[in-house]
Amino acid sequence: MTDPRGRGGAGGLTPPVATAFAVVGFFALLIGGFGMLSLVTGAEVLPVSGLGQLPGIVGGAFAVGAFVVSTWFGVRPQRTRYGSALIVTVATFLAYLCGVLIGGVLSGVDGVRIVAAVGGFATSWFAVVLAAAALVGGWGAIALVRTAAERPRWPWERDED
Repeated sequence: MTDPRGRGGAGGLTPPVATAFAVVGFFALLIGGFGMLSLVTGAEVLPVSGLGQLPGIVGGAFAVGAFVVSTWFGVRPQRTRYGSALIVTVATFLAYLCGVLIGGVLSGVDGVRIVAAVGGFATSWFAVVLAAAALVGGWGAIALVRTAAERPRWPWERDED
């Protein structure tokens, strides 16, 4: 039996709505996680001097873009799988690294600093925060599509006929 929205009767939200909620959640977790980790440890996300802000901004934009695309494809199949969240995590992580690389090239920084920034990020706790935010966001989007959750209703709004 298929529901009117074409999701195979599984209930839940439509893929575009679930993706939108997941993107907002991912971005909030990413910014909040980077900020809190930086505050607690006293470290910078990209600890290379003379790098500027552009590599971090481009890396973040690439990570959000990869998260959107991979989450969209993860929630599109008729039978979404929670394992797709791992693909979302890997794609987002690699996109951030590529974004830092491209942002460093665009800002005119020498190659040694760019490689040091990419390597320093990939082996830091900030990489764990990024991966965790992507995993939680991707899993959340899939859960929103798969579950039969509805909005909360007051007792008088329910159909008890």
